[in-house]
Amino acid sequence: MRISVTSGAPEGWDEFVAQHPEATAWHKAAAVDIGRQAFGLETFYLTAQDTAGELTGVLPLVEQSSLLFGRFLSSVPFFTYGGILAQEAPVAAALAVRASELARQRRARHLELRHASPSPGLPCAERLDKISMVLDLPADEAALSKQLGSKLRSQIKRAEREQPTIHWGGRELLPDFYQVFARSMHELGTPVYPSRFFQITVDALAGLIDVLVVRLRGKAEAAAIIVRHGDHIEVPWAACSPEGKRVSLNMRLYWEMLKLSVARGARAFDFGRSSTDSGTHKFKAQWGAQPRQLHWYYWLPEGAEIPRLNHSNPKYELAAKAWRRMPLWSANLIGPWVVRNLP
Repeated sequence: MRISVTSGAPEGWDEFVAQHPEATAWHKAAAVDIGRQAFGLETFYLTAQDTAGELTGVLPLVEQSSLLFGRFLSSVPFFTYGGILAQEAPVAAALAVRASELARQRRARHLELRHASPSPGLPCAERLDKISMVLDLPADEAALSKQLGSKLRSQIKRAEREQPTIHWGGRELLPDFYQVFARSMHELGTPVYPSRFFQITVDALAGLIDVLVVRLRGKAEAAAIIVRHGDHIEVPWAACSPEGKRVSLNMRLYWEMLKLSVARGARAFDFGRSSTDSGTHKFKAQWGAQPRQLHWYYWLPEGAEIPRLNHSNPKYELAAKAWRRMPLWSANLIGPWVVRNLP
């Protein structure tokens, strides 16, 4: 077995990803490269080859560095999914070992591998506090409506009284999406990605990605981006204004995403990552979504603990409180410089 590390995707990468049963849209070479294009981040493509030169495993890595959390490598940042794709467990273990060697060479404080299923045999610590919320979808819209139940249907109908307009599209809707999303991130105390990040993402996943905007009296009040891979559709980003939430536009937003998913023949809708028992977890659960355990693996220097780069970390929470106090225009100006180094 030969393990190689390159700065660009080697020949055959996307073909290997396309045939692997645990691959996601974020394993595609163009998606892995989003961090480099948007923020200039160092990106590494690790591959395993057999004696005949055929690919038997891949692992994408992106390097980030911040004053708060130091230098670290992730597979991959910004998105829920990444991690090793391998034909056999020994190949996965060999890729993890080579990744840990790279992390040590780069003087990283940790290496994070984001897996959607358990990978026994990896020489890594495991973290189990994150879940994805996934809803199995029926065959048609009528069955979907019945599956959701009367309480949810009444909340969705509440929005209809305001006569919102629904807009599906692509890059042309990103300004409206960004207006809603940036405001929502500020309210959460989280630095916002630059608009360029979403433009690059839409281009990288052309044909797999759609933008949804819900307008009320001509103004964007709710918006989302969905991504398709195989028979699953995922919503990595969704937001609604306080005004929109008061008239249930957030419920209408998700109904429109679910309707489109069923119409396109998707078998499951992924509401995205949550911490167990959080507010977002409970919101997603009311739609009937079920938790699916995420398995994040870590290489750590001897004696180091698994990092907490979230609101459970006092450093992160203190920064979030300060961020919420900033004027929105200032947060939107500074946020893109900060978020490039948050996973």
